[in-house]
Amino acid sequence: MADSFNWTCPHCGRHTTINSDRISRDGHQFNLGSKYGQQVLHSVVVACPNSECRELTIRASLGGYQNLSFGYKLTDTREEWSLVPQASVKVFPDYVPTAVLADYREACLIRDLSPKASATVARRSLQGMIRDFWGVQKDRLFDEIQAIKDSVDSSTWKAIDAVRSIGNIGAHMEKDINLIVEVDPEEAGLLIGLIETLISEWYVARHDRDERMAAIIQTATQKKPDRPPATRT
Repeated sequence: MADSFNWTCPHCGRHTTINSDRISRDGHQFNLGSKYGQQVLHSVVVACPNSECRELTIRASLGGYQNLSFGYKLTDTREEWSLVPQASVKVFPDYVPTAVLADYREACLIRDLSPKASATVARRSLQGMIRDFWGVQKDRLFDEIQAIKDSVDSSTWKAIDAVRSIGNIGAHMEKDINLIVEVDPEEAGLLIGLIETLISEWYVARHDRDERMAAIIQTATQKKPDRPPATRT
């Protein structure tokens, strides 16, 4: 079908294919004599086909448009909104600490509305992970980051250090973690991206490894032959 495309549900994280019966597009066209001229408020609604989810994802765009033989196309999008869910928040398993996930989610929700507040909450989420996962607790986040340098792989450390070195974000990792810092949405997004990567590489990877090791132990135990005890002569 023409409307078929690969998609990942932001609610359940399931990768799937969306067909025309799972998506609706519509547009409210208007002029009203505003300085913008002809405008369209374009909406897209997708229903997750996962039977355990079936949530709606709704996005809207505002801008100019060009009429086509069948419908129209946006020409200069001025505004975009993620209505449901309110932000791009990745779905992580519930074995990740609740406080870490709560701070991560809040950082995502307010990234565009208030990047400086988002960065502040994201730093707290990063600190929570380091303290929980590595058992490191110091007065400053900067010192906690330095303390795990020899415990993480080089690529992870380079990513942490790169984000740590960004302007005001880095400066305030060396001071009070709760200070509001002036950052732009892109910088806040980098910090959020780091948190997403570390959750995957620390918590999810460890959980998956533990499950694999448990499966190996269980299989080996089941295959172990029953042998009579050795006798002495």
